[in-house]
Amino acid sequence: MPRYDFRCRACGSTFELSRPMARSGDPAICPDGHDDTVKLLSTVAVTGGAGGSSAPAARPASGGGGCCGGGCCG
Repeated sequence: MPRYDFRCRACGSTFELSRPMARSGDPAICPDGHDDTVKLLSTVAVTGGAGGSSAPAARPASGGGGCCGGGCCG
């Protein structure tokens, strides 16, 4: 079951809740009982790959990705 990070606006604590994806947007109550909370954006690190190679992935030849679609970033 996915875990979601929340921050309480009242006391500033950060906490995790495990819940189904269908309930990911439901309100959360902090461990101290406050209900003024926000869901935090989480990052996921994915490691490994086919063949176990540790070489970095190849970049696309043109366009695609970057902060602005590849047009302004080197």
